[in-house]
Amino acid sequence: MTTDRLDLVSKLYQPSGWPRVLEAASGGSSRAPLVVDLDPTTFCDLACPECISGKLLNQGRFTPERLEALAEELIALSVRAVVLIGGGEPLAHRGTRGVLRILGEAGLAVGVVTNGTMIRQSLDELARYASWVRVSVDAGTRETYGLFRPDRKGRSVFDKVIENMRLFAEAKRGALGYSFLVMSRQEPDGRTVTNSHEVLRAAELAHDIGCDYFETKAMFDDDHHIVQVPQGVLASVDRQLAEAAARLESETFQLINSSTLTSLRGHAGPVQPKAYHRCPVAELRTLVTPSGVYVCAYHRGNPLAKIGDAVTDDLATIWQDSDRGMIDPSRDCRFHCARHRSNLELDRIARGEGRSPFAEDYDPFI
Repeated sequence: MTTDRLDLVSKLYQPSGWPRVLEAASGGSSRAPLVVDLDPTTFCDLACPECISGKLLNQGRFTPERLEALAEELIALSVRAVVLIGGGEPLAHRGTRGVLRILGEAGLAVGVVTNGTMIRQSLDELARYASWVRVSVDAGTRETYGLFRPDRKGRSVFDKVIENMRLFAEAKRGALGYSFLVMSRQEPDGRTVTNSHEVLRAAELAHDIGCDYFETKAMFDDDHHIVQVPQGVLASVDRQLAEAAARLESETFQLINSSTLTSLRGHAGPVQPKAYHRCPVAELRTLVTPSGVYVCAYHRGNPLAKIGDAVTDDLATIWQDSDRGMIDPSRDCRFHCARHRSNLELDRIARGEGRSPFAEDYDPFI
């Protein structure tokens, strides 16, 4: 079966997750999440000016022992997939390699979202156990990379990241993605700097590295609302993507557009209204960080969305004792949410209007 990485609605109909999908659709509590986003640490070695997690950095880390215990708890909960991600850099934690090994040996699918600077140190584990690794690059040259993704001394480590990606491309069993967030900002001197002119060059570089896909995304503000861009910038991005598709796309290299970029093309404003008051997807996917367990990654650091403390309590107890309905999407999630269409589909399933489950699984990252 061909996998559409961004078709989260169809992923609901996979047989191994179907019983918990029905639980979530019914409006009740699921026995456990199917997918967990796990932040090993809140430390990051880069100092990106546009980082939407900047206020959440350096607020703790799990000990290596607790991190490995969390991996075992995820296995015991029958979680199907784990995304190592974070407000920080997940590969900066020395315990992440152990987590990759424990989860991988247990048969869980593992995804990794990374800035790419530390791939080399975890290369063996990433190559063997990661279902996919997505590297946030956001540039096609070292100069532009240095403007938007400098290290803590203001330097560009673009060459290091690209070399690490080449190493992984040669060794990988899973997929490698090159992520490009379209960004612009006004400098103190009045100049506007942007990376939007480098989409094609970055796509060419991703293809040359041996990436499996190139993903283009729109920028968020601190509250996860899509930052609007001039139509001329969007038109330029689309022209570059069209040329990249014509010259580069194949069965082994895909161009992926996020829902946020699609929303900009449709002239959607920063607000996405929602008529429902409970998020069923919160029963299927959750976020575990050193600062707390939250109903979803959009609410990372929001005390009103915190359901437990994974530093002190085991995940099974947290899940059993918590109410994931504390967030009202109609009031608290007025940004463009990647789970919105899945929530609408879960409502259709509850009304008996959904599809029949597929015969086999193909992608557990719902």
